[in-house]
Amino acid sequence: MQSKILVPEMEKRGYGKAFSSAVTGASALITPIIPPGIALIIYGFVGNVSIGRLFLAGVFPGIMTCLFMMVVVHFISKKRGYLPIYEKRAGAREVFRAFREASWALLLPVVIVGGIRFGVFTPTEAGSIAILYSLVLGTIVYREMTLRDLRTGLIETVTTTASIMLIIGAASAFAWILTWERVPQIAANWVLSVVSSPGMFLLLINIFLLIVGMFIEGNAAMLVLIPIFMPMVKGLGIDEVHFGLVFIFNMAVGSLTPPMGTVMFTTCSITGAKIGEYIRESVPFYLILLFCLILITYFPQISLFLPNLLFN
Repeated sequence: MQSKILVPEMEKRGYGKAFSSAVTGASALITPIIPPGIALIIYGFVGNVSIGRLFLAGVFPGIMTCLFMMVVVHFISKKRGYLPIYEKRAGAREVFRAFREASWALLLPVVIVGGIRFGVFTPTEAGSIAILYSLVLGTIVYREMTLRDLRTGLIETVTTTASIMLIIGAASAFAWILTWERVPQIAANWVLSVVSSPGMFLLLINIFLLIVGMFIEGNAAMLVLIPIFMPMVKGLGIDEVHFGLVFIFNMAVGSLTPPMGTVMFTTCSITGAKIGEYIRESVPFYLILLFCLILITYFPQISLFLPNLLFN
């Protein structure tokens, strides 16, 4: 969806198709870790982890990754001579006006996270609240959403939900079989007998998940792998919320990884960019995503500071 909207607009403003596709594909990988990302909800459900803590844990890593990618885009655009949309910097009055116009939309994450934190509604109910809030903004406050837009959104929602539920159903059955055969316990005992360091375990998990993310859809992989990994995580004393952010970010980066990354192929099929050119343009973003992954993995306070502050 983002590729359909953003890439043509960037091309109109003089940006290359491959570069526009790489920026769009790489930046989309931030969304799974930002509340209320569906991946956070699925991980919390499967791993029996607080979804409220997961939502808060994704805030700082998401902002950090976004800032790093903005820096990369700035230097690439400056080197290639890409012109900004506006010739003059916005003044204080323009910034204030834009902030005021966007203030209702910017309140959405505050409403969701705040409502979960203070017990106003559950994480599951938060999704319904977000939809209702967005509908009110689109139809009443901003008056930009028409009945046709609503119909299109409902059709896409039903299609997406149905596909996810099919994945969940099949993966849940497989996970039940693994549990019945005690595969998670056997795997955990074997891994813990070989790897005793949490740092080494996370390194091996990162490598494994980057490869898995190239071939398997992230939500399906979570439903199968989380029941296997969770006993190992608990046995090594790794925080389950921190591991959730590492797991989800890994799967997202894996989906961008050549030569089989699903996001890469999906983006190129939508925009018409050549695979080779896309890979070349995505290298800087891929490297910065790997750097952010290392920071999130080995500096757990990046993800745990906010949930520990507000929940403890």
